[in-house]
Amino acid sequence: MPQTENVFEVAYRASRDYMDNLNSRPIIPSSETLQALKTFKEPMPKFGQNASAVIQQLHEAGSPNTVATTGGRFYGFVVGGALPVAVAANWLATTWDQNAGTWVLSPIAGDLEDIAGRWMLELLDLPRDAVFGFVTGATMATFSSIASARSALLRRRGYDVKRSGLGGAPRMRIIMSEEIHPTNKAALGYAGFGLDQIEYVAVDKEGRIKPDELPELDDLSIVLVQAGNINSGSFDNFQAVTKKAKQAGAWVHVDGAFGLWARASKNKRHLTQGMELADSWSVDGHKWLNLPHESAIYFCRDAQAVDDVFGISATYLVRDENRQGNNFTPELSRRARGVEFWAALKFLGKEGIAEIVDQSCTHAEHFAEGLKNIGLSVLNDVVLNQIVFSAGSEDMTRLVLKEIQNTGTLWLGPTTWQGQFAMRISVSSVATTEADVEASLVAIKTAFLAAREAV
Repeated sequence: MPQTENVFEVAYRASRDYMDNLNSRPIIPSSETLQALKTFKEPMPKFGQNASAVIQQLHEAGSPNTVATTGGRFYGFVVGGALPVAVAANWLATTWDQNAGTWVLSPIAGDLEDIAGRWMLELLDLPRDAVFGFVTGATMATFSSIASARSALLRRRGYDVKRSGLGGAPRMRIIMSEEIHPTNKAALGYAGFGLDQIEYVAVDKEGRIKPDELPELDDLSIVLVQAGNINSGSFDNFQAVTKKAKQAGAWVHVDGAFGLWARASKNKRHLTQGMELADSWSVDGHKWLNLPHESAIYFCRDAQAVDDVFGISATYLVRDENRQGNNFTPELSRRARGVEFWAALKFLGKEGIAEIVDQSCTHAEHFAEGLKNIGLSVLNDVVLNQIVFSAGSEDMTRLVLKEIQNTGTLWLGPTTWQGQFAMRISVSSVATTEADVEASLVAIKTAFLAAREAV
């Protein structure tokens, strides 16, 4: 067996070095830096290697070739940074190497999931009797919710989908806006729904579903609404949609991948009015809670439906007074995701989480004003953390985007908004400061001027 002494110390030093130099390096690896990846392309060694040397190679050749998403100037996707307390909790949980599937395999993982889930219900002011499951991301959280909705609605019709399958099931309907995030379509596919079952509803100029244009709903309808449009950050009218859905016996799911966190903020909570009337909700922890990736949670009113979908019976899988995590998620064996949720919630408290949301939204407003002053066009109402902007024509916008990305100071990506090619800024990282915003605006202005001179 290869030697492993001091490997944790080497990993700790590498991690500290990475974080200490994160904001002084380019956001995206350079073509020269990428050459170091060739060191990994070697035949598998016949004999084991020294553990510390393995970690050192990862750091020396790997760290420079990461994208600095956890720093303060990455705005290309809605991703958070990583709170040091959450990273440390993740390290410890990984060291424990716990299987969070069933309580007897890890009492600490089981109890922290139970506590963190209930804290989340309180923080987001959702029905306290809702059940929850810790999953990898919003896609799987939405899948879990949709699968539960499918089971519940069919059960109310007297059809047991777990026993009989979908082959002979009554045909269900899926209603969503034209601006729904594409991962929802993926989640629907996993749950057995086809694209032809989707009925799209028109949206307004901010990407919000138009409740008056909802089709006639029935008790086999699943309606998907958004808390935080991926481009504009806008929120659907939950109150109007859920009222129509309840009257018809339909199910409402809220895709709140990042926007659900607005309920933690006194300043932004009004955007979520009526959200609590839905039947299920999904949210990412690796967005505004700033946890390491593969951290998400879903909530569902119908505990029986969740158990119908995910409940597992076996002699060795005990059901007792303890919460058995395997009965709430698609996986049986899985890592203890609840540990870093608990650590971040404990560290931040309600006020700390609200501060992260408010800080990001303030930075977004700062960006919007700065972009206008530069001479760029902001295309959305900046109600949350998302800014969509352009430089006029598609050709000029593409050129400005390329110049911005080439600065190395910040990174943002393209989008299509209301049929127009544009650029998007998403402010989600706890690491972003006012100084980062100012430095980014300076770089954007320089890129814009360079693009104008080039044409």
